Amino acid sequence: MPIADRAGRAGRFLWSAWAGLAGLSVFAAAWQLGHEAYGSFILPSPAETLASLAALLRDEANWALVGATACRALLGFSVAAGIGTLVGVIAGYHPAVMRLMRPQVTLLLGVPPIAWIVLLMIWFGNGAGTVVATAAIACLPIVFIGAAEGVATRDRGLDDMARAAGVGPFTRLFRVALRQMLHALFPALVMALGTAFKAAVMAELMANAGGVGEALAVARANLDVAAALAWILLAVAALIGVEYGLLQPLRAEFETWREAARPWGVKR
Repeated sequence: MPIADRAGRAGRFLWSAWAGLAGLSVFAAAWQLGHEAYGSFILPSPAETLASLAALLRDEANWALVGATACRALLGFSVAAGIGTLVGVIAGYHPAVMRLMRPQVTLLLGVPPIAWIVLLMIWFGNGAGTVVATAAIACLPIVFIGAAEGVATRDRGLDDMARAAGVGPFTRLFRVALRQMLHALFPALVMALGTAFKAAVMAELMANAGGVGEALAVARANLDVAAALAWILLAVAALIGVEYGLLQPLRAEFETWREAARPWGVKR
């Protein structure tokens, strides 16, 4: 039965991809209209960009660049997810910690990523560490807010019921509170993952640290708009692959309880 349940969820997940493809088709149509209005020099057509993308994919060195950017973004995201979730859970349980952390979160959100890139380049030089640190700092407040709000808005009546039934504090934490936190944490993680990729590409471009960012800098210097758009598509494809290959399956596994309350058929 668990295998059948997982297969059913996977089938519904794949079937729901039609809605995403329809949205991408609308975006491609708008892109084509922009190309017809402004020409190839300003905005190459989707066909021209896909041709440039195919040319990039034929070079194995370009795969290594995309992999380097994805690994740096994922490493920064993982650091932010671990620290942000832990501190967010603590802040959600203790209002005093939440009041102390809010100004710091506002400070982190208020400082633009490009400012962090400049500072990190001065402190650590032009390397992968600057890219990873930039991605982690950009993601950290987003994950913290999701975890803290998820714990703070939990149903405390369920905690009281579990306590009355003799359930220990750690069991209540992992079986009651954290499961309720996931409805706010996973959207924050999805947003943080996208932020990590954007910050990583920006840091690579500014610091000449390799990866997709440095390739974008070369395309900018050559005024090759089609190549720049192709590199952007590669970065977005890597982001989509990580989100729907890692985060969304994890969310489905942790939120299987939602299936019991969902009527038959695809509703979202």
